[in-house]
Amino acid sequence: MLPAVRTLAARLLIPFTFLACGCNGGDDPSPAASAATTATEASAKPAPRRERPLPAFSGSTLEGQPVAASDFIGQRLLVFFFDPSEDDAAPAGRAIAAVAPLQGKNNFRILGVTTGGSTPQARAFVTENHFDFPVLNDAGGSIARRLGLTVAAAMLIADAEGYVVGALGGVAEGADDAAAVLEQRVRDQLRLPAAAAPLLEPGLGEYPAAPDFTALTLDGEQTSLADLRGRPVVLIFFLYTCSHCHHAMEFLRGQIDGLAEAARPALLGVSVSGSPSTVRAELKSKGFDFFPVVSDPDGRLRSLYGVVGGVPDILLIDKEGRIRARTQGWRDDRDPPLMRMRLAQLAGQPVPMLLHQSGYSGNEFCGVCHEQQAETWRFTRHAQAYDTLVKHAAERDAECVSCHVVGFEQKGGFGLDQPAPWLEDVGCETCHGRGGPHLSPKRVVDGNYNPVCSTCHDTKHSLGFDYATFRPRISHAANAHLLALSPGEKHAKLAELGTTRKPLFPDAALVGSDACQSCHPAEYATWEAGPHGNSIASLASQGKARESDCQKCHTTGFGRSDGFPSGADPTAHADLARVGCESCHGPGGDHVAEDARRAGTIVSLTDKCDSCVILQICGGCHDDANDPGFEFEVKDKIEAQRHGTIQPSLGSPEARLDDPLDSVLERLALVEQALAAGGR
Repeated sequence: MLPAVRTLAARLLIPFTFLACGCNGGDDPSPAASAATTATEASAKPAPRRERPLPAFSGSTLEGQPVAASDFIGQRLLVFFFDPSEDDAAPAGRAIAAVAPLQGKNNFRILGVTTGGSTPQARAFVTENHFDFPVLNDAGGSIARRLGLTVAAAMLIADAEGYVVGALGGVAEGADDAAAVLEQRVRDQLRLPAAAAPLLEPGLGEYPAAPDFTALTLDGEQTSLADLRGRPVVLIFFLYTCSHCHHAMEFLRGQIDGLAEAARPALLGVSVSGSPSTVRAELKSKGFDFFPVVSDPDGRLRSLYGVVGGVPDILLIDKEGRIRARTQGWRDDRDPPLMRMRLAQLAGQPVPMLLHQSGYSGNEFCGVCHEQQAETWRFTRHAQAYDTLVKHAAERDAECVSCHVVGFEQKGGFGLDQPAPWLEDVGCETCHGRGGPHLSPKRVVDGNYNPVCSTCHDTKHSLGFDYATFRPRISHAANAHLLALSPGEKHAKLAELGTTRKPLFPDAALVGSDACQSCHPAEYATWEAGPHGNSIASLASQGKARESDCQKCHTTGFGRSDGFPSGADPTAHADLARVGCESCHGPGGDHVAEDARRAGTIVSLTDKCDSCVILQICGGCHDDANDPGFEFEVKDKIEAQRHGTIQPSLGSPEARLDDPLDSVLERLALVEQALAAGGR
């Protein structure tokens, strides 16, 4: 099973995870080697893809409907290959069934492909797991053979452009619940919410206790983790043939010996595969027989510690038996300095500051010394910034990515051609500068982050941004109290991120849509003929025109003292009995007043980002309950009913470039008239 999926992953140039053992990447060049370009250049010339496209294939579903891999371009796709006649496919089927209901809400699709067995077996498998996605019937296995797959179950994950960005194969041998293990790996790959708190992962101010165990060493002697209580421990799960594991062990040998003997951590290894004699001989031949190693023939210890991804998996355990840090995989260009800092901290010695001197280090480096700040950051939307892009299939859009990662297209920063997972999200160095105040002391002056925030929170991308009220939401000090919550309360708090709505518009009086008509006749006519202008009529056709639960999204200013009254007769408030101009552009009282300053008193949307700003406005009604999938189609839907231009006002004489010339000249003439009349 292992060679087949790993070989396919190598051919497609994608990360590969085998859930029984295996290595996470680590051979990629350092991001510091990336050439510096500007976001503008990146937009003009898309970065080349390192991944390969999903191989083309097509066929018929179990119901006889034609289907092809290319049908799913534009959405993320999980292709689930399975042989229904193999018992090993059952856990994978349950895992896929568990994430399938999340497809629409998280903008991805699932396509099943049978790789063996019979058609009746495939139908029974689909029925048993309640699959509600298409399953391509390839019982002969021709597609799997063409891809080099000879396994009971495997998965390929493609992005919206059709490039394969992930692969999963197999399940963890000996795992207590193989389906749950695989489900979590699928969620990780697709960036879906976790089904439960990660097993034995330190974070959010929690340091779980390391489970005790007793096992036999390679030499047949019994040892236990409890024997080491009272001193720090470095516990490493490894595969004896894994080169990355060898690099990690070589590093640990030199670093642990260099720590003060009184506080020096004990090193204990767990071999995840191989007979004791084979592992012992291999370690001795490479000079890695300097620490005790226990065997895990039945996977009991891997299950106990949740070792389900790549190895090495290294846990740093303090002298009280708490897990203080965990590193999965090994990168020679990143992990050695980070591990040096963590080992010094574990031993109670001064922590060396080993920041990247020519690039960006990432939050993990900052978090070694600034633990509270790193944990409170996770309670902010900054910590989910990149996942939001992936969910909306915008992770290749340079304009979007530039504000959702650290050091975009800068030397040693995140790049489209050299993505760095540790630089995803709006991290420490986004706000504090490369290396923070240590390397960028002039980044922030007198604690005023407003100039930094404004580089992304501009009028195009951040509606109603106010530095004074927004800063507390991401303030480490203001969020410190969250660390005192229970683990359950903390995860509930994380689940709430992005669900609370803030006031989007200035507090002004409503004047109704008819007041807009005299200055904006063309826009008014287009709006009035569209669905928003006839929103109450759609309720009337269903006999729901006076149902308040429906009126709140089909009227203007519902619930406000000057808005549409709850449960009122629409004919008595005809101007507000529709989704009027002010529903999208904000109250117009300050805009139409005789002495009003026109610019800035109403929200112009033509120059706004559809996903960042307009979705905030539309999303209050076009939500999952009333219009599922709207957030992933907002650009197309806005374009279909677009009716406005950038209207002339004081200081804003521009018009859309695609307007007819006479329209542009007419607008400029209106501006000149307004200026001649005194600037109103």
